[in-house]
Amino acid sequence: MYKIITLRKGKDQSLRRFHPWVFSGAIVKPSNNITEGDIVKVISAEGEYLGIGHYQIGSIAVRILSFTETEIDDTFWRKRIGAALAMRHDIGIIRADNNMFRLIHGEGDQLPGLIVDIYGAVAVMQAHSVGMHLQRKEIAAALQELIPELQCIYYKSETTLPYKARLDEESGFLMGKPIDFVATENGLRFHIDWLKGQKTGFFLDQRDNRTLLEHYARNKKVLNMFCYTGGFSVYALRGKAIEVHSVDSSERAIDVTQRNVALNFTDAPHHKAYATDAFRYLAEMDNSYDLIILDPPAFAKHRDALHNALKGYTRLNAKAIQKIKPGGILFTFSCSQAVSKELFRLAVFTAAAQSKRFVRILHQLHQPADHPINIYHPEGEYLKGLVLQIE
Repeated sequence: MYKIITLRKGKDQSLRRFHPWVFSGAIVKPSNNITEGDIVKVISAEGEYLGIGHYQIGSIAVRILSFTETEIDDTFWRKRIGAALAMRHDIGIIRADNNMFRLIHGEGDQLPGLIVDIYGAVAVMQAHSVGMHLQRKEIAAALQELIPELQCIYYKSETTLPYKARLDEESGFLMGKPIDFVATENGLRFHIDWLKGQKTGFFLDQRDNRTLLEHYARNKKVLNMFCYTGGFSVYALRGKAIEVHSVDSSERAIDVTQRNVALNFTDAPHHKAYATDAFRYLAEMDNSYDLIILDPPAFAKHRDALHNALKGYTRLNAKAIQKIKPGGILFTFSCSQAVSKELFRLAVFTAAAQSKRFVRILHQLHQPADHPINIYHPEGEYLKGLVLQIE
């Protein structure tokens, strides 16, 4: 028998619109026998069934797994993960020249609190909720059954689990052992730092935007700011850029960037990499760049940081717009979920106005199809970007 969460009268409308979160203020105080991570049924004040999901202490009290009555068992995990895998096959993202993709994207795949990225024979799993953490072995078993070519499943949740749960969880292997793995994206090869790198080891959400950049790179001098492991740099080099500079504050990221360039090009003397502060580099650089990529880490991980984040985006873009060559192309991004498309565009508009240069929007960018957005959960649209031409 699943435990019961009862909503206050009139607090069931968001669930009836299929939004997958129940906020703590909407529920009658849960009974003492409900613990964090439990699977709970949610009912209205009148006793009507509304959904089933994971209970958690905090503002988001329940993450809904299903709006219909179902058992959360091995069959459930196989069905949900199998549907996500089938969708990735349908959109053509799993190919001989592309074996790295996001398999599970939380609410976008009706599995809130769970991220699974595939790098060839490696699956990297992250739990963002206690409930997903407690069911990690069942999820791993479903992955093994559905993707038999997997050699290992790495669980990387020590920085993503709610700190209030005090789980003291360490990253580790649910299947297999460490392998030095190279994965392929659109025919380009990359060392994936999935053990110690940011997030699951690579920013898969920029795949389509890297492809677009490749088409703009020919005969241009390119600056890849916040380059991490050099994804945009490698695409720019394949796109016949005449010079590419990669900048990141992390020495480790710069080392992997250099390895990724060497992995794809036997000789790339026109690529240089620098481990230095981004704002300092922008302030001190000359005006010789034809194409600049600004892909910073999230400036606002929660709404309390929103004001400072918008100031940061404005300052960063103003420097790039001021310094880029006339006719230059700027790819600029925000991955901060708290920053809406409208607010990001306003920050970039402010930066453009400060520069007193004419700026065109050529493209409005977003996350790719393997990072789907649940239409009932617009918060899942976190990546936004603009391609600008500056005269």
